[in-house]
Amino acid sequence: MAQAPVAFTKLQGLGNDYLFLDGIAAPLPPDLPRLAVEMSDRHFGPGSDGIITVQRGTAAPLRMRIWNADGSEAQMCGNGVRGFAKFCFERGYVPGGARAFPVETAGGTVVPEVTAEAGRVTQVRVDMGEPRLRRAEVPMVGRPQGECLEEPVEVGDVRLRITGLSMGNPHVVTFVDDVARAPVHLLGPKLEADPLFPERVNVGFAQVLGQAELRLRVWERGSAETLACGTGACAAAVAAARTGRTGRAVAVHLPGGDLQIEWAANNHVFMTGPTVEVYQGVYQPK
Repeated sequence: MAQAPVAFTKLQGLGNDYLFLDGIAAPLPPDLPRLAVEMSDRHFGPGSDGIITVQRGTAAPLRMRIWNADGSEAQMCGNGVRGFAKFCFERGYVPGGARAFPVETAGGTVVPEVTAEAGRVTQVRVDMGEPRLRRAEVPMVGRPQGECLEEPVEVGDVRLRITGLSMGNPHVVTFVDDVARAPVHLLGPKLEADPLFPERVNVGFAQVLGQAELRLRVWERGSAETLACGTGACAAAVAAARTGRTGRAVAVHLPGGDLQIEWAANNHVFMTGPTVEVYQGVYQPK
């Protein structure tokens, strides 16, 4: 029996694009992991870095779930949550039409705050919560309460220093002299699947440009290198501040554009950036 067509809305934040499925307006289709693989295919599907579902929540009024392009479920996506905030605000799903509202994710509750003009969201600032620095929280093999700070690792015949943390999903950051020349596609997948990380890991390659400026490329777990990674930008900013390379407020330049990241005095990380609706469509599952 042929499956029913799937309505979707494509949104992107700095080129990190997702297909949003509205589970409030209609029941969600079955087998979302398989559907994520199909729909994310850039040759035979609409093409994206994954799919995101919009649902009512229990820990918060709204719930966001994310499936990567390989069908694995992610805990959190910084660019995705900005798109989620725009989608829900513009469709009237936010209780009371509030500009700031909690969103339930598998990585914890986050609070986006929208900037809107004539009912259209142009920018979103997200309270991403506190960075989780202990190895058990990343998660990462080793002394559970210890931290991974500038830790030497060998990836093949390359020796790196990595700093690990969670922003609701696992990240490691390594600092390089020239991010344009960094072997992201060689070392990214090797680190992603390294036995150090039982749930795999997102890998950031960061270049310090000054006390308030970073350049970043990210190999994303389950999606390969993307044009932008919001949680990766947060992780890089925290890692740079923790290692004394920058202050606690930085502009992060990604291939798809810029994000403003602040690791505030209350230990919460705030991410500010744009989000854009690309188009709406209907996909016929195979």
